[in-house]
Amino acid sequence: MGRNIFQKIVESHRVSGNPTPGSEVGIRIDQTLIQDATGTMALLQFEALGMKRVKTGKAVAYVDHNTLQGGFESMDDHLFVESACRKFGLYFSRAGNGICHQVHLENFSAPGGALLGADSHTTTSGGVGMLAIGAGGLDVAVAMAGEPFYFTMPRVLNIKLEGRLPAWSTAKDVVLEILRRLTVSGGRGKVLEFSGPGVQTLSATGRATITNMSIETGALTAVFPSDQATLAYFRSMGRESDWRELRADPDAGYEEAMVVDLGSVEPMIAKPHSPDNVAPVRELAGEKVDQVAIGSCTNSSLEDMLKVAAILNGKVIPPGMSLVIAPGSRRVLRQLADGGQLGSLIAAGARILECACGPCIGMGQAPRSGGASLRTFNRNFRGRSGTADAKVYLTSPETAAASALQGRITDPRELGEPLRIRLPEATVTGDSMILSPAAEDEQVAIARGPNIKPLPRFEPLPDVLEAEVLLVAGDNVTTDEIMPGGAKILPLRSNIPAISRYAFSRIDPDFAARAEAAGQGFVLGGKNYGQGSSREHAALAPRYLGVRAVIAQSFSRIHKANLINFGILPLEFAEEADLLRFAVGDRLRLDQLHRSLQPGGNLMMENLSRNFAVPLKIDLSPRARKILLAGGLLALIGAGCKDK
Repeated sequence: MGRNIFQKIVESHRVSGNPTPGSEVGIRIDQTLIQDATGTMALLQFEALGMKRVKTGKAVAYVDHNTLQGGFESMDDHLFVESACRKFGLYFSRAGNGICHQVHLENFSAPGGALLGADSHTTTSGGVGMLAIGAGGLDVAVAMAGEPFYFTMPRVLNIKLEGRLPAWSTAKDVVLEILRRLTVSGGRGKVLEFSGPGVQTLSATGRATITNMSIETGALTAVFPSDQATLAYFRSMGRESDWRELRADPDAGYEEAMVVDLGSVEPMIAKPHSPDNVAPVRELAGEKVDQVAIGSCTNSSLEDMLKVAAILNGKVIPPGMSLVIAPGSRRVLRQLADGGQLGSLIAAGARILECACGPCIGMGQAPRSGGASLRTFNRNFRGRSGTADAKVYLTSPETAAASALQGRITDPRELGEPLRIRLPEATVTGDSMILSPAAEDEQVAIARGPNIKPLPRFEPLPDVLEAEVLLVAGDNVTTDEIMPGGAKILPLRSNIPAISRYAFSRIDPDFAARAEAAGQGFVLGGKNYGQGSSREHAALAPRYLGVRAVIAQSFSRIHKANLINFGILPLEFAEEADLLRFAVGDRLRLDQLHRSLQPGGNLMMENLSRNFAVPLKIDLSPRARKILLAGGLLALIGAGCKDK
C-alpha cells in the first residue's frame, strides 16, 4: 500500500518512534513560528535552556497580537522579542507587517517541510502541502534548541472533495460544513488530509483557509497536496524555487474517509457561541447585524480582499453599521493600494485596520452590548470579542460584505451574478519589514522592560497530592475561559504573577484568590477540556496558582501537552463522570503517584469530604510521565540542551 501525504512528511522527518496510530513519534522540525503573545515566554524559555543560537533551518517571530500598545508593556515586549531574535538567530516580522500565518505563508512556507508554531492556527501552511502543527511555546522553544517534537501518531481522515463550488460558495463554507459534520471534538486524534478532483478547483489561499480552521475540529493538523495551484501561488510570491510537488500515492491508505461534494456546498454561517454551531446562511437571512469584521488569519488574503472590494465597489454601508477590514499582510495592503481596490473599501465606509490579528483576539472593535457581529474569523467563543453578551457569527468574506451592505445577515446569492476577480500573476515582492538576525559573532544586548518577569520554577511531582477542588467546569471549556485574552490581559503575557490573577475569571471571578489561599488544588472538567488556542498561559498561570492536577472526561491535544509541560497532571475519569458528585471545596487525595505513573499503573481518586472514590485513567506516553515526575519539560531537558 502506498503512502499518504502526512505519512510521507512524517517519515522524512521521523527521528524516533513507531509511525502507527496511537504510538508516540518524534520528528525533526525545519521551521518554527512564534508571535508576540506567545513569543516572549518562548524566548525566555529558549534562553533558560542555555542556547546561543536556534538550531532549526528557519525560525521566525511575528508581532501581530499585541499591537494596540495601550500601555508600555506591549512595546517593551516587542523590543525584547526583536533584540532576542537578533541575538538568537530568528527572523523578526515587525509590528504592522501582518498576521503571522498570512506572512509565513507568503514568505517561508515550504511544501514537504515541517513547521511548528506557538499558535494553534499554524495549520494554515498545510494549505500548501506543509506539515504545520500548533503547539505550546515551550515545545517550540525546545524545537528551536534542535530537539525533536513529539506527538501521538494520529489516524488520517481523508476528506475527498468532489465537484466544484457553485457561485458565491467559498472555501470558508467548505470548512464550516466540515465543522458541522465533525464538531469541535470530532477531529481529536486525527489529521485531515484532502484529496479528490475538487482540490484542483481551489486556490492555494482557499486551501489555507480550510487548513487554518480545521484545527477547530480538534485535529492535529490538516494538509493539502502541493500541485499546480500551489506553484501558481509560489510564483506570484516570487518564490517558485521553494515549490515542490507533493501528492499522496495513488494507492495510499487512510484510516477514515469522508466525501464532500463541493457542488452541494452553500453559503454557511456559524452561530453563537461555537464554530461548529453551523447552519446555511439562508436560514438566518434577515437578522439584524450591528458590526461586520473582515480579516483574521482565516480570511485576509489578497483573494479575499479583492472579492470584498468588488462587492463594495460603488456602494456605501448603511447608517448604524460598523464595517472594519484588516488585510492579512502589508503585501496584501500594498497590492490593494496599487490596484485601486483600497479606495473602493474606503469609499464604501469601511474602517481599515492595521495588518494584525486585532478584533479576532479581542484587541479592539468590541461589539456593542448585546449586539450582533458578523466576522470572517475562526472562533466565536462567548466573550472572546471583548463584549460578554455579544452574538458573534462566523462566515465567509462574501457573506460578510453582502451583509454589511444590507445591515442584516444576507445570503450573498442575493447579489446576483457571480464575482469576477483577477489575481495578479506576480505580487509586490521584497519585505523590508522582516529583519534578519545578527551575525553569530555580533554582540547583542536583550532589551528587558519592567513587565518582563523571570520564569517561574516548579518542583518535582510529589508521591501524594491532597488538596481541595478549586473549580468544577463542564464540557468544551476553552483556553479563552481558562486564561482570557483581550486588550486588558494580553499585554501581561510576559508577567506570570500579574496575568495569573485573571485565570478562570470568565467562569469564576474568585478563582485566583481562592487558589492563592488554598496553596494548591485540583480543577475538574468534562469533555474536550482546553479546546481553542495554543496559549500555554492557560496551563502556566493555573500551575503558578498551585493547580497540580486537572481531572476531566477528555482533553484537547495542545492543552493537554501544555499541562504536562508545566507539571500539571492531566488525568481522565475512567468512566462517565457525574460532576455533580463534586463541589468546590471538596478535599481530594491522589496516592502513590510515582508508582501509578509507571507503565501499567492505575490510580484511584478519593473524595475525602464525601467518602467515595473514583478510578482515573492515565493516558500518557513514557516521555510524558518522565516530564511530569520531573515537574515539567524545562526541568527535565534543561541541562541536556545546554549549548556547549
